[in-house]
Amino acid sequence: MSVMLEEARQCAAVANRLLATDADLYDRLAADLEREPPPFVAMLGRGSSGHAASYGAFIIETLLGVMCGSLAPSTVTLHDARLKTDRALALAVSQSGRSPDLVQTFHRVKEGGARTVALVNKPESPLADLADTVLPHHAGDENAVAATKTFVASLVGMARLVTAWSGRQDLADALTALPDRLEEALSQDWSRALDVLRPVDHMLVIARGASLSVAGEAALKLKETCALQAEAFSAAEVMHGPRVLVERGYPILGLAPSGPDADSTVKTLAELARDGANVLCAGAPVEGGIALPLPAPLHPMLDPIVTIAAFYPFVAALSVARGLSPDQPRHLSKVTETI
Repeated sequence: MSVMLEEARQCAAVANRLLATDADLYDRLAADLEREPPPFVAMLGRGSSGHAASYGAFIIETLLGVMCGSLAPSTVTLHDARLKTDRALALAVSQSGRSPDLVQTFHRVKEGGARTVALVNKPESPLADLADTVLPHHAGDENAVAATKTFVASLVGMARLVTAWSGRQDLADALTALPDRLEEALSQDWSRALDVLRPVDHMLVIARGASLSVAGEAALKLKETCALQAEAFSAAEVMHGPRVLVERGYPILGLAPSGPDADSTVKTLAELARDGANVLCAGAPVEGGIALPLPAPLHPMLDPIVTIAAFYPFVAALSVARGLSPDQPRHLSKVTETI
């Protein structure tokens, strides 16, 4: 078993551990945010952590109505921008907490007056040292270059924060059941997709809404572990230009676990299948496509987490099927320190 797959199989246990600890941290932060609501949330992260930040932005905007924006570190590190972040919430996501561009940008927004929160796997790190509140992943050491359990921990931490902040009981109840759903997801059989994707060198990953961030993560993992040029698009955005790429047999992976996001995604995937695309879809069935199984829906804001957990064992198997090792992606290292 690869190290990546071994760590991916810990996702349910990591989620359970994260949800069982630090109640005082989440409750205190949520109470502070309710008492002094931020005018906006500035999200910070790169790679898998950047996708986790995008997920957080979506559920914050959807469930709390607070506008979110993604910070571009180069505005600070290369252009020395002075950001006006008074009373804002700055939320940084990182596995290592060490990348210089993230640390420098986090420092700048703190100087600008933002409340700083770091969701990190390494509570003793430069990024965490700058945070007013540190929300640990509790994922343990992650040795595989391709992040799995720390990405899931980032999503679960985001969902837990939004649950506490919003006071949504439906989300709180669903979070309680999430570790069991993740365990179920890890045993889903996506082997039907192996023959489709083993020989290809390019593809699209399509989703919408809360699932778009995990589509980005899936595309990144397909690049990292399978050397496959996979690009993620919104099910709406793909119709505004990228559709021209589709020809007979063009491979597309759709992620459509539940809710109105899934309905929209399925409609788009069905059109692309009629264009000749070879459509694989996790979740809702698509006319003319190949169905990939997921556990029963839990909550529209949490089902993307379940979806990515089901994807990880598959992509590790696809890497091996393509004659590669998911633990040895060329040119990459575990911690990427950009400036």
